[in-house]
Amino acid sequence: MPIPEDVSGFELDKDVQQELQSLPKGLAEEVAKNLVMVARLIDEDAEGAYGYAKVALRLASRVAAVREAAGFAAYASQNYSEALAEFRAARRMTGRVELWPVMADCERGLGRPEKALDMAGEPEVQKLDKAGQVEMRLVAAGARRDMGQLDAAIVTLQSPELASNSVQPWTARLRYAYADALLAAGREDEAREWFAKAVESDKDGSTDAADRLAELEGVEFVDAFDDDDVDEAPAPGQVPADGDGDGDGDDEDEDADEK
Repeated sequence: MPIPEDVSGFELDKDVQQELQSLPKGLAEEVAKNLVMVARLIDEDAEGAYGYAKVALRLASRVAAVREAAGFAAYASQNYSEALAEFRAARRMTGRVELWPVMADCERGLGRPEKALDMAGEPEVQKLDKAGQVEMRLVAAGARRDMGQLDAAIVTLQSPELASNSVQPWTARLRYAYADALLAAGREDEAREWFAKAVESDKDGSTDAADRLAELEGVEFVDAFDDDDVDEAPAPGQVPADGDGDGDGDDEDEDADEK
């Protein structure tokens, strides 16, 4: 796959560049450029990112960073089986647990929510940092919803992190998931309250909480430029159809009165 000329490979994190040093120089540069393209495309063109990831994987499958990047690209393009395989390989190579929540979410994507719940109860969860534990809680709640257990999903999300007034990187998503679960359970007033809290904490627009809240409030957005709702204005210098320029269409009546 073609690589744009502005991609050097040095855009990668230093840790990844360090891993690639185990490869011959020319090969390392080629792999690095493909990984840069994965990072560049993954949010906007997941399939394209996955294509570059597979090239990197073919060139350097024994590098953990490559397996992890391939996993995230496959995950973003909803190729959950491939993603899970790559995440497992990366974990075997590094021994790290950071990928545990996304591995569990792959199980959900494969239609195995029970397996995701099993993973939520494994000792690996206790080794995760706070962000990872919150992510695992979100996955577990999603698995409960997959199984039709709405009340259990709501309880799963109830936590000190949800109750805290402190805004952390995960706060908006946690509040949003809680609001969405409440709404699915028919608890609209509570859902409205939590969507509002999600909006307060969502500084970078990572959720559509504002739109969901507006919908609950009955706010309708109308396209101000909808041609169907706006009368066509006359061109400059054009006289309206009634001929006198005032648009009231009463010329003939006035002439009749004068006669």
